[in-house]
Amino acid sequence: MGGKGACLVCGKPLKYLEKAEAMECVICHEVHMSNGKCEDNHYICDECHGKKGIEAIKDICLESGSRAPLEIAVSMMKNPYIHMHGPEHHVLVGASLLTAYANSGGNIELESALDEMAIRGQQVPGGVCGLHGCCGAAVSTGIYFSIITNCTPLKEEEWQKANLMTAASLTSIARHGGPRCCKRDSFLAIKEAVDFTYEHLGVQMELPERMVCGFFRQNEQCLEKRCPFYPVKNKK
Repeated sequence: MGGKGACLVCGKPLKYLEKAEAMECVICHEVHMSNGKCEDNHYICDECHGKKGIEAIKDICLESGSRAPLEIAVSMMKNPYIHMHGPEHHVLVGASLLTAYANSGGNIELESALDEMAIRGQQVPGGVCGLHGCCGAAVSTGIYFSIITNCTPLKEEEWQKANLMTAASLTSIARHGGPRCCKRDSFLAIKEAVDFTYEHLGVQMELPERMVCGFFRQNEQCLEKRCPFYPVKNKK
C-alpha cells in the first residue's frame, strides 16, 4: 500500500495547498484543517499516520543498548510503520537521541523521557518544514535537549541552549536545501545534536565515520548526489 513517500491509501502523489482546508481523515473520520492530501483527495491525519510507528519507536528504544543515535534511528526507520516521510520523525529523532544519551551515561529516566518525547513530538504537525519554515526534525532535537536539561519557558541558560540546539539543527538542514526528505533531515539533525550535547554537557555519544542512506529508492524527490548520505556507487 502506498508509493514512494506518497498516499498510504492509493499510492498517488501528495499535493500541498497554499491555504488549509477542512479535511476528513479516511481512517478515523475526524475532520481537521490541513494543507495536504493526495491527488485522489485522500487525507490521513497526523495521529493515524504515526500512531503505530510511535508505539514501535518506544519499544525499539527501550530494547536498545546502543550509544549511536543514528544507528538507533535507522533501526526504527526500517520498521514498516515508519514511513518514508511523516510526522513520526518528529518523535523518532529525539527518541533516538534520548536513548543514546542514556546509554552513554546521561542522567535521565529513559522510559518517562520517551513518553514525554512522544507527547511533545506529536504536537509538531506534519509538513511543518515547508508550511512553517521550521523542520520537525530540528524541533525534535530542541525537545530532546529540553527534556534532558529539564528546561521550561521560565529557565535561563537551559532555555537558551534548547533554542540554540534547534537553531543548529535547522541551519544544517536548511543549508542542504529542499525539497524535504525526512531521512536526510533526521540524519543531519541527529549529527548536530551529538556534537552540541558533547560541547555543552560533556556526554559523548557515537557517530559513524560515514553515514550512508538506505532509503533513497523510496524517495521520489531524492537529491541523489547532492545529498551527503547518498550512496554514490549505487544508482537510483
